Amino acid sequence: MKVLVIGGGGREHAMAWKLAQSPKVQMVYVAPGNGGTALDPRLHNLPITDVVQLRQWAQENKIGLTLVGPEGPLAAGVVDEFRQRSLRIFGPTKAAAQLESSKAFSKAFMRRHGIPTAEYATFSDPATAHTYVNQMGVPIVVKADGLAAGKGVVVAMTLEEAHAAIDFMLVDNTLGVAHNEGGARVVIEEFLEGEEASFMVMCDGRNVVPLATSQDHKRLQDGDNGPNTGGMGAYSPAPVVTPQVHARAMREIILPTLKGMEKDGIPYTGFLYAGLMIDREGQVKTLEFNCRMGDPETQPILMRLKTDFLDVLLSATEGTSGGSFESLELEWDRRVALGVVMAAQGYPATPRKGDAMSGLPKESDDAMVFHAGTALVDGQLQTSGGRVLCVTALGDNVRQVQQRVYQSLQGIAFDGMQYRTDIGHRAAKG
Repeated sequence: MKVLVIGGGGREHAMAWKLAQSPKVQMVYVAPGNGGTALDPRLHNLPITDVVQLRQWAQENKIGLTLVGPEGPLAAGVVDEFRQRSLRIFGPTKAAAQLESSKAFSKAFMRRHGIPTAEYATFSDPATAHTYVNQMGVPIVVKADGLAAGKGVVVAMTLEEAHAAIDFMLVDNTLGVAHNEGGARVVIEEFLEGEEASFMVMCDGRNVVPLATSQDHKRLQDGDNGPNTGGMGAYSPAPVVTPQVHARAMREIILPTLKGMEKDGIPYTGFLYAGLMIDREGQVKTLEFNCRMGDPETQPILMRLKTDFLDVLLSATEGTSGGSFESLELEWDRRVALGVVMAAQGYPATPRKGDAMSGLPKESDDAMVFHAGTALVDGQLQTSGGRVLCVTALGDNVRQVQQRVYQSLQGIAFDGMQYRTDIGHRAAKG
């Protein structure tokens, strides 16, 4: 079978790498791909990003399955476009992807269906939003309504930070937020205390198969300091997601979401990612939904997946008749997987591009460097985005895998590179 992965980041490199391991896969195309997928003989980059052109290409080249990585094509309706031509594709429709593409839609959906989340209010007028923040006080969370590549959330610890966030989301739009219909909006939420975890599942419209648990590190610097980023590293499994928390998240969040979407006439297919906040009592609330796998969580999660990824995706796209997907149980490597993101100079605000890279270690049975912001220019790897690489490995425990990852990234060099030296610190303490 020929398979297409849409996207060009680290998540998509990991998906393509995992699909290429299936004996049933003849070729994996990655559109548009990156420098790492260009260098892998099992993968083939395809320089197309337009939704209609991708569908036409998939038809002409008899692609058996398409997997969508990032949120942009989902919000643009790539799943609807493919399905209208009876092409097999895994992901949510444009309407279902509003769970991520519109924070206002998502919060209203959760309130309507009784899914636990932070209290909130939505604003399009800056003056009213400023007044609300003054009334509520800090800490408080300000979120852009539209897609912002994981950077549209400000956890404001001071009133100055909250007011500045409102201004740059509603007035200046310095984040480059993709506004939804009706223009710029912000969602302002109560601040939740606790520990975050990434809870990802696969949905076929009616049934759910949970993926391995994971935890992301959002802040740029060691000790969870510095600005929020798209993610500086992740590990799987996440000890904070105890069996009790897992059961609670499924019962109170995931299953009601799937039922609620079906009830609203928008059946949900694809990956569903609930960002959870878990408090000291084990109570769980939903911070946000994403309609795709997380990045960098995908890299350690797929390193641990032992079940044939193609078989899983084929089961999930059989239709919503409750076939083989309903009883599917995934097999996981018992070891811990951990990935450390190496980012470009200036990330997250103004990442520099075009720096030459060297010293990347070769792939081994228990270690892999996934590319994100890289490009192959005249045979030379260069940086081409904010998060450049995710150095990922497997180990018997958190400390062992930390040592393995940090040893393997020692030889990697590019000007201005930055990475955290404490990924997995919370699990290591336990």
